[in-house]
Amino acid sequence: MNRKLYNLMDWPEIEGIIYSDTAHPKKLLGMHSVKGGQLIQTYYPGAVKAVLTNTETNDNYKMDLADEEGYFAALISEKKPFRYNITYFFADKTSFTTEDVYNFPLLLNDKKLAAFNAGTCVDAYSFLGAHATKVGGVKGVLFAVWAPNAIRVSVVGDFNNWDGRVHQMELHEDSGVFEIFIPGVNAGAIYKYEIRCRGGQIVLKADPYAFHAENRPNTASIVYYDNFKWNDKDFVENRDPDKFKKKPISIYELHMGSFKTPDDEREYYNYSELAPYVIDYVKKMKYTHVELMPIMEYPFDGSWGYQVTGYYAPTSRYGTPADLKSFVNQLHEAGIGVILDWVPAHFPKDAFGLARFDGTCLYEHFDPRQGEHPDWGTLIYNYGRPEVISFLVSNAIFWAKEFHMDGIRIDAVASMLYLDYGKKDGEWVANMYGGNENLEAVSFLKRLSLQFEKHCQNVLLIAEESTAWPRVTGDAGEDSLGFDYKWNMGWMNDFLDFMCCDPLFRKGRYNELTFSMIYAYSEDFILTISHDEVVHGKCSMINKMPGDTIEQKMANLRAAYGFMFTHPGKKLLFMGQDFAMENEWWEARQIDWELTGHKPNAELMDYVRDLNELYQSEPAFYELDHFPDGFEWINNISANECIVAYMRKASNGDQFLVVANFTPVTRVKYKVGVPQMGKYKEIFNSDSSKYGGTDMVNKRVIPSKKDECDGREDSIRLTVPPMGISILRYIEADTTPVKRTTKKVK
Repeated sequence: MNRKLYNLMDWPEIEGIIYSDTAHPKKLLGMHSVKGGQLIQTYYPGAVKAVLTNTETNDNYKMDLADEEGYFAALISEKKPFRYNITYFFADKTSFTTEDVYNFPLLLNDKKLAAFNAGTCVDAYSFLGAHATKVGGVKGVLFAVWAPNAIRVSVVGDFNNWDGRVHQMELHEDSGVFEIFIPGVNAGAIYKYEIRCRGGQIVLKADPYAFHAENRPNTASIVYYDNFKWNDKDFVENRDPDKFKKKPISIYELHMGSFKTPDDEREYYNYSELAPYVIDYVKKMKYTHVELMPIMEYPFDGSWGYQVTGYYAPTSRYGTPADLKSFVNQLHEAGIGVILDWVPAHFPKDAFGLARFDGTCLYEHFDPRQGEHPDWGTLIYNYGRPEVISFLVSNAIFWAKEFHMDGIRIDAVASMLYLDYGKKDGEWVANMYGGNENLEAVSFLKRLSLQFEKHCQNVLLIAEESTAWPRVTGDAGEDSLGFDYKWNMGWMNDFLDFMCCDPLFRKGRYNELTFSMIYAYSEDFILTISHDEVVHGKCSMINKMPGDTIEQKMANLRAAYGFMFTHPGKKLLFMGQDFAMENEWWEARQIDWELTGHKPNAELMDYVRDLNELYQSEPAFYELDHFPDGFEWINNISANECIVAYMRKASNGDQFLVVANFTPVTRVKYKVGVPQMGKYKEIFNSDSSKYGGTDMVNKRVIPSKKDECDGREDSIRLTVPPMGISILRYIEADTTPVKRTTKKVK
C-alpha cells in the first residue's frame, strides 16, 4: 500500500469494522471524497483480492489489501462519485461481483422515523422490515430494524453465508433504527438480524416486521412481496358503516389447521385451498362471519397462535401471505366477513423473538413485576414506550388494510387493563395513583380505537374482556376504550354453569339464566361459546349437557342454542359445536366431520342452520340488541319450573314471544302473560321431530284471552316442550267491527 493511501486510512475505525462493533460502517466503507480524489474502502471477510470497476468507463482498478481479514482500499483520481462494482477473489479461486452496498445513500425518511419514535406512526410496516426497492436502477432489498441499544446490527442470511461481518447496518442515531440496502437479494431469501449487544453477547433475531417466515421448527424470516389482485371491492366498500349494530352478526369461530385436513400426506391445506370448504359450510349453515384464531407466525402449535413471534407474517403452516389474501378474497366474494384474532397482550420468550431484542428489554418492561405474566410464562408489552405503540397500532392496521380483515378481535384485554392480573401481592407494581389499573394500556387501547376510526372506519374492534371494566365499548372520545363489541364472558360463564347442572337442581341456579339482562345494555355484547369452552377437560358442548341418553343431551343443547340465539347480543359459536362434536377440540386433528353422517348430529346441524336463518330473517332478534326497547321480560321468576318467557321486538312493531323450558317436563296448557291482545302463531320449536324432538309443538294459532297472568291482563295457553324452546309470532288482533244484520219482523 502506498504511503498516501496509508495515511488516508483511519486505522482505529477500520478495526471496528473488522471486529464488527460499529454502528456506523458508512463512515468508512463506500466512496468518500478526500484530497486527491475518491477514497473507496470495502470489507469482505476471507477475500484475498478485490478489483474495482467503474461502471461508466469499464476501467478496472486493483484495490490494496489493507488488512488480511479482507479489508481493501483504493484511491481513484476521479473527482465525481460514480457507480462501481467490486469483484472479490478468494483463496479457493472462486470469485463474485457485486454492487458495493455502502455506495448507496440512506433511504429512510426522517419524518417517518420521527413519527415512529413519537408513537404516532400507523404504517411502520411500510419502511421497517425488508422491502423490495430499486435505487438508481439497481434492484435489491432495504432492510430496517429498531434496535437502539445495540452496538452493531447486521443482516445475515443465505445470501452472505450468515456472516454478520458482511452486511453491517448503519444506525440513525436519533431514532435507533438501523438500515442497509442490499442489491441482488430476491424474494424468498432467508434472513435474520445478528445483533451485538452491549454486554458483548451476539444474538440472532427474526425480523419483527417480516412479512413471511420459515415454517416451524425453523425460525428465520423470509424476504417476501407479492402482487395479489383483489376482487372484493364491492364487499369492502359496502361494509356496514353502523358496524352491524342494527344488523345480524353470527360468527363461526375457526382454527385453520383443524377445520379440515387433506387426505394426502400433507399436514394442512393452504389458506387458498381451504377457502372453498369454509365457504361451503358457512354458507350452508348461514353464518355471516368467520373468526380466525390467530394466524400470525407462532412457534408452538399448542399455543393455537396466541403466543406470537411474527406479528406481520401469516403463519407459513398454511402457505404464503398471498394464499391468505386469496382466502379472504374468496370469502368476501361469497359475502362472508372475516374477523381476525389479534394478541397485543403478551408475547413469548423465544430467543429468536422480541424478548430482550437488542440485549435490553426493548418491547417488554425491565421489571418482571411489570413485564411478565407468571401464569402464562410470557412477557408483557411496555405500553408506555412510543415505539412499541407504533409497532402494535401499525400491526392492527396492517391486517385491516393489507389483508382486508373486516374485524380485529383483541385477546386477553383484561390482562392488559389490570397490573395485578394473575399476580399475587408483591408480584406487581401499582400505578402512579396507587391503583391496579394499567393506565398506559388504557391509553394504548384508546389510541388504537381512534386510529381505527380514522384509517379503518368500517372495521370492527372486538374485545375479549372478562371483567366488569366500565365502558369497554363506545366512542373513545367519550371516556370509553372505543371497542365496537365486547365478548359477554359473564353471560357465557353463568349460562354454561346453569346448563351443565342436572335439571333437577337448576332451580337453585335460576338467577344465572336471568342475571345477564341486568347489565345487557352496559356494553354492546357478543354472546360467545368459543374454543376456550371446549378444551382442557371442559368437555365439548354436547358432553357438557346432562342426560343419560343422546336424546336428552341433544334436547338440552337445542334449548341452550335456542336461548342463545333469541337473547340480545350478536352470536359466536366454535366449529364442531353446531353438530354436537363429542370429543374436546384438539388443534392436532380435524374436527369430527364423520359425525355429520349420523342422524342426531345432522338434525342438530339443521337446527342451528334454521336458528341462524330465523335470527337473520327477523329484525326483532337483532335490530334493537343494544336498546331496552328490543326486549321485555314476561316471566323471569318461575324458578321451580325453570321456565323463562320474554318478548323480542323490532322497530317496525314485529314482536315474538319466546318461552324456554329447561326441565324435561312437558307443560300442557301452560299460561303465559302477553303484552298485547291478539293471536300468537308458533314459528319455531326446538322439540320438532325434524330436529330429533318429541314433537310437542303448537300447530294452531293461539288467541289471547282476558285472563291475568305475569302481571298482564291478557294471556295465552300453550304447550311448552320438554327441555325446549317455543317461539311465537304476535299477530295483531282483528279489530274490524263485526257487521250484524237484523231482519224486520212483520
